Amino acid sequence: MNAARPEAPAHVMRAPEETRLPDGFAVRLASDVHRSRNGGLLLGGSPMRLVRLNGRAAKLLASGGFTVSGPTSAAVARRLLDAGIVDPRPPEVQVAETTVVIPVRDRTDMLERLLTILRCDAQTADLPIVVVDDGSRDPERLAATACQWGAWVLRHERSLGPAAARNTGLRRCGTRFVAFIDSDVVPWPGWLPTVLAQFLDPAVGLAAPRVVSLDQAGRNWLETFERTCSPLDMGTREGPVAPLTRLAYVPATTVVARRDAVLGFAADMRVGEDVDLCMRLHEAGWRVRYVPAARVAHEHRTDLRRWMAQRAFYGTGAAPLALRHPGQVPPLHAAAWSLAAAVLLTNRRLAPLAGVLVAVAAARLARRMPDADAPVRAATLLALGGLYGTARQLVCAATRHYWPISAAAALTSRRARKVLVAAAVVDGLLDHRNSRSSLHPVPYVLVRRLDDLCYGAGLWWGAVRNRTIAPLLPRLARSSRSRDQ
Repeated sequence: MNAARPEAPAHVMRAPEETRLPDGFAVRLASDVHRSRNGGLLLGGSPMRLVRLNGRAAKLLASGGFTVSGPTSAAVARRLLDAGIVDPRPPEVQVAETTVVIPVRDRTDMLERLLTILRCDAQTADLPIVVVDDGSRDPERLAATACQWGAWVLRHERSLGPAAARNTGLRRCGTRFVAFIDSDVVPWPGWLPTVLAQFLDPAVGLAAPRVVSLDQAGRNWLETFERTCSPLDMGTREGPVAPLTRLAYVPATTVVARRDAVLGFAADMRVGEDVDLCMRLHEAGWRVRYVPAARVAHEHRTDLRRWMAQRAFYGTGAAPLALRHPGQVPPLHAAAWSLAAAVLLTNRRLAPLAGVLVAVAAARLARRMPDADAPVRAATLLALGGLYGTARQLVCAATRHYWPISAAAALTSRRARKVLVAAAVVDGLLDHRNSRSSLHPVPYVLVRRLDDLCYGAGLWWGAVRNRTIAPLLPRLARSSRSRDQ
């Protein structure tokens, strides 16, 4: 069946009608949150913040978690959940009222693999499936494969992009939830009910599983690198998704959406449409959740030329996103004092001034948290942690977003060249350690920096094409404030 060209969705989404968590909804203190001995002061979330609990809230969280049972506990859970201080622990749900939408172009073999898995899984076997053929060269073969597994087929006569294809499928869905799955995905057992459980929170408009690497024969450097460093894999830590946080978006490779919340993807965007959707949902007041307990596997690209082209393509999406969401996708987001201190550290003569800035920041933090177990020690560690994080951001920006400027500086200054090379190597080795990649450190650092070069080239090309410097503008972070609950 042919489908008319879908229009780009309205940029403004309607807000959720209800945000109160239902009774019986449980929450648990996030694993990376630090709590004072008296339980009244919490440090964590993203962005990191100090949260002070009143007596009633501290009592609720005394055992590390609680179950909503009335308006007071619901309000406390809502605030802590949105701050990333607690994680949801909803009860199990059965898969129901969900339509699967699969955008595809030419990947008939992959589509058949995905449909086979969905139909052979008892939890998804009876779900309605909509396959959107986005201009395949052999539509008859693709349609025959889809119909063999009882899927509906819609077709674009020419390719309009994955966002437009998802929108076409979305308009044909009459169920409460829609699961968008790319054709090169292999779902793991139990992924869908785990994600659907998040929607027991009436404010959740979209939730996503973790996207891990599909085991492939014939390993090479890229395949090994992608196992732990794919841009589609958001890691092992669950949490709320919001701009300027650790989880700024989730990839649309596999996502589940509440039909009433999602009007559609931006059909005029060929890349970055998933980031745009997450931001529009956030702006409208919907919550977006990342659920790594649910997993799907993805067949990553491991051919060098195609891999490099994909990374550059991702970079071209930065400019349109920066224009649509000003200040929400900066290459660098840090406090002014930590940024100044990190820059001062690159100069031996001025390095002591960095220590002064850290000491001042620590003193200010200590005054704001006198009820901490050890205010001075905690404030000093936080200040040093802030400096470390900013330094890593600076290196990332210099080797990724601003590498043409960094390269020009390195060509004209021996000192700049030495600092850049040392920073790129040390940062790569630290990243290798944190990723726990099985790839040898030397090829890992080389692939990581190649990733940066390709993405940065795409970013600059997108900026030139859109005639904007918006994706290159850093943003200074506001000083965090403690919050009472």
